[in-house]
Amino acid sequence: MRIILREMTKEDIREVLEIEKATFTTPWSEESFEKEIVENMLAMYIVAEVDSQIAGYGGLWKILDEGHITNIAVRKDFRGKGIGDALVMGIVDYCEKNGIPNITLEVRESNTVARSLYSKHGFVDAGKRPGYYTDTKEDAIIMWRKQN
Repeated sequence: MRIILREMTKEDIREVLEIEKATFTTPWSEESFEKEIVENMLAMYIVAEVDSQIAGYGGLWKILDEGHITNIAVRKDFRGKGIGDALVMGIVDYCEKNGIPNITLEVRESNTVARSLYSKHGFVDAGKRPGYYTDTKEDAIIMWRKQN
């Protein structure tokens, strides 16, 4: 299986929305994604393609010397096939090439699969945001990856 990472375009939004709605209990809207990729000059979004189908996507906000991962999601039928790994590596590579030494994110405390994936790429737990997720009031774990 060949995974191709590329920048997200407006034409990708419909497929990305399908993944978003199937993954998150409070999904982003079409308008939110469009604003992110068209208007937000601090945002960078990528998609992972397999056989011309979008298998996953990820986003990042660039704030000074920090990158904030906004979301990463993989289509259910592509999970466990290295798509999430490729997306995280793509975001980390982007940050390294663009002088962004520190990357952060929030992840549901119960999402052990995602937490393990991020740990594999050098992210460490750095704190907790109590009740962060409005749908369930679940805590978020704050994770950081810092360059020395």
